[in-house]
Amino acid sequence: MIMLENGFNAFVNGPLQKLLQRATNKLRKSLSLGFVVTALLQSSSLISVITISFISAGLIGLHAGIGIIFGANLGTTATAWLVSVFGLKIKVSSLAMPILAFGIVFTFQKSRSLKGIGNVLAGLGFFFLGIHFMKEGFDSYKQGLDLASYGWPGFWGLVVFTLLGIALTVILQSSSATMALILTALAAGQISYFNSLALAIGANVGTTITAILSALGANIAGKRLAGAHFVFNLVTGLVALIFITQIDYLVNLIAEKTDIAEDNYVLKLSVFHTLFNLLGVFIMVPFIDPLVRVLNRIFIEKPIVDGIDYPRYLNESTLAYPQAAFLALYNETRRLFDKVVYEAVAHSLNIHRQDIEGSEKLKKVVRRSREEIEVDTDELYYNRVKIIYSKIIKYATLIQSNFSLTPKANDAITHIKLANRNMVEVIKYLGGLQVNVRKYIMPENPYIQKEYDRLRKKVSLILREIHLTRNDEDPESHISRLEELKEKARKSDVLVDGSLDELIRGNKISSVMATSLANDSEIVAKITSNLVETAELLYINIDSNMVLTEKEKAKRGPRKIKKKEKSKK
Repeated sequence: MIMLENGFNAFVNGPLQKLLQRATNKLRKSLSLGFVVTALLQSSSLISVITISFISAGLIGLHAGIGIIFGANLGTTATAWLVSVFGLKIKVSSLAMPILAFGIVFTFQKSRSLKGIGNVLAGLGFFFLGIHFMKEGFDSYKQGLDLASYGWPGFWGLVVFTLLGIALTVILQSSSATMALILTALAAGQISYFNSLALAIGANVGTTITAILSALGANIAGKRLAGAHFVFNLVTGLVALIFITQIDYLVNLIAEKTDIAEDNYVLKLSVFHTLFNLLGVFIMVPFIDPLVRVLNRIFIEKPIVDGIDYPRYLNESTLAYPQAAFLALYNETRRLFDKVVYEAVAHSLNIHRQDIEGSEKLKKVVRRSREEIEVDTDELYYNRVKIIYSKIIKYATLIQSNFSLTPKANDAITHIKLANRNMVEVIKYLGGLQVNVRKYIMPENPYIQKEYDRLRKKVSLILREIHLTRNDEDPESHISRLEELKEKARKSDVLVDGSLDELIRGNKISSVMATSLANDSEIVAKITSNLVETAELLYINIDSNMVLTEKEKAKRGPRKIKKKEKSKK
């Protein structure tokens, strides 16, 4: 099972990742995908870990993740059918050796894909060989030890063997391995059919332990998904235990209609395993929305604790796969910019965010925005920026050291680091600017008031353009406008355009006002430059194929190539 998981992990960032992303639009697709992929991979635990990782990074939504998990539980029934139909009917050891031979050869290849194929083949080979050894082992027990004599009928038998099934799955960390063991023991007559039903139910419930362990290092979204997984398997297990007689009756009915022999308990257990998992899906699917609401109430997102902001997307589970890790890094950086830095800049200018993002002319917005907005930039930096910034830099370094990234991917991570440094510099610039803005936008001196209103307008224009950029289907179309505003802010420095000299010669402002204005004019130029560079790094220069989900790509459509770009080519 470990080799199978390692083998399929080689393809997580290719076809498997794309399949998981495409499962975000409809529940039936999520269910189908979870079923098919788990049936192929022979591991619902791997699918659970991948899904928790991707949902923690924001790659897929909670509804889609729940659909995949429900489908994955149904997909685990493929193992039972594989073992009962092929594993116990043919001499699998003769099939295992050639598969193992090819698998071992492939694992020594340099190519990641070939190594992945080798691990998959070796995993299948060991799986079939394991079935053979288990079959031989249980057959040898017939001579001196009859485990079936230790069977426990009745209600307590169900309880004890269900708990035993849970324990076996926790130890083996694979419900598929547990089912293979149960079926082999049943075929050898070492356990009774009645007890095997309880073991199968326990195996299903026990597989949630892997998901719960993975969720310990995940964010709230990952914990919610693990909670949904636990609820589904627990409800399915309870329903199967309560209605075990009725389900067994249905199994016998199906066996009679499909010519399965009355004493072919191995096939009948496979039918039972499929039926109660299918029943669980039918019971739980209509309650996905209420389940999501309950999980949202239980697992409450609290990124700000005691006034201190903590990362929302950066956690151990997202570091399992490069795509999930990169998206988590990108989303955390965007959150820092959109929710903290952008708003801090606006409030430091005594302008509300909604006014900047509205349609009113900024000249009017600046003129009427005189009331002081409470914001402590020092406290903001230490409580809401510094911790997240340090975590982002550490996380980015871990991605680059843990994975073999392409030069393009490394460049993208470097861009994110630069964007974060720009944001930190902006916050540090705001401290001195904020004091003078509050002091000089009051009507005591109309000349200095006018100059500071000009500075506020420059920054507000940049903020509005950034807002338009991040919400546009074609963000590249805003490059020229952003660059134009940045250059205009640089050239309109009061020391460069001569306006400061004119104010001093006319005795319109004091020398103290003049030095403050000169310094703040330079600070505004730096702030606008950093804001534009950050916006370009986050919304334009980052490769969209690395950071967007399939839903976002479909919404934006194919990337448009400008005439200027075409001419260059």
